[in-house]
Amino acid sequence: MAVADPLTASYATCRRLNAQHGRTYYLATLLLPRPKRPAVHALYAFARYADDIVDDLGGTATLQQRAAHLQGWATVVTADLHRGNSADPVARAVVDTIGRWAIPVALFEDFLDSMRLDLTVAGYPTYADLERYMWGSAAVIGLQMLPVLEPRVPIEQAAPYAVALGQAFQLTNFLRDVGEDLARGRIYLPAEDLEAHGVTVEGLHSGVVDGPFRRLMAFEIERTRALYRRAAPGIDLLHPTSRDCVRTAFTLYGDILGRIERAGYDVFRRRARVGRGRRVAVAGPALMRALRARRRLRMTAEAG
Repeated sequence: MAVADPLTASYATCRRLNAQHGRTYYLATLLLPRPKRPAVHALYAFARYADDIVDDLGGTATLQQRAAHLQGWATVVTADLHRGNSADPVARAVVDTIGRWAIPVALFEDFLDSMRLDLTVAGYPTYADLERYMWGSAAVIGLQMLPVLEPRVPIEQAAPYAVALGQAFQLTNFLRDVGEDLARGRIYLPAEDLEAHGVTVEGLHSGVVDGPFRRLMAFEIERTRALYRRAAPGIDLLHPTSRDCVRTAFTLYGDILGRIERAGYDVFRRRARVGRGRRVAVAGPALMRALRARRRLRMTAEAG
C-alpha cells in the first residue's frame, strides 16, 4: 500500500474532522468544486481543533491544563503559519491553504485570541462585548473562507457580508447550545439582554423555560435573523461555483432557529437539529444547480 505524503495525509485528517463534527458544514462543502474542498476542510479543522482543546470534550483536563495546552499549541502553530511550514497534522494543511489562497495569518491569530477568552471569560455584559468576542470566533472565519469562495468583486466589498454570515452562524450555535455552554461555565447571552427580559443567571441554570426566557430567546432569534438578512446579498457576489455551497449552509443553519421555536424554546433538554430529510431536500437541488454552473463555465471557457 502506498504511503500518502505528509501534506496529503494532513488534508485527509482535516477532512475527517470536518465530516465527523460538522455535518451541515461538510455537506455544504461537497457542493464546491473538488479543488476548493481541501481548503475548507483545513480551515474547519483548525477551528475545530482549537475549540476541542478549550471545551475538553474528553472531560479530563483542568482549566489550567486546557489553558497550557491551548497556549502551547497556539504558540507553535502561529509561528508555523508565519514561517510557512509545519509538522503539525492540521497546521500543515492550513499553511498550504494560506499560501494557495493568500489568507492573512492575522485572521488566525485573532481567532486564537477569542479561544483564549473562552478559558477566562464566563459571560458578556453587553452585545457590543459579545461582538468583540465574535470578531475572532466567527467573523474571521468568514474572512478566511472568502478568498476560497472567490468573490467577483474586491475582497473588501464582499467582506462585510462574510462577517455578518459568520456572526449569524455563531449566534445560531449559541442559541442552540445554551444548555451545553452553561455546563461548561459560559453564557453567550448578553447580561443586558437577560436583565431586560427578566431572566437571571440562576434561572438559566435551573433550565426553566418560562415566559421571560421565551421572550429572551425570541429577541435573540430575531437579532440573528437580521444578521442572516444582512449577509444574504453577499451570496450573489461569489463565484457561481461557490454560491450553492454558501446558500445551502445559509438555509440549513437558519433552519435551526425555526427548530428552536418549534421546540418551544427549550434548549436545555433537547438539541435543535436539522434532520437528514431536510438536509437532503436542500442539498439535492443545490448540487444539481452547482453542477450546471460548473458545466456552463467549462463550456464558456472551451468556447473562448
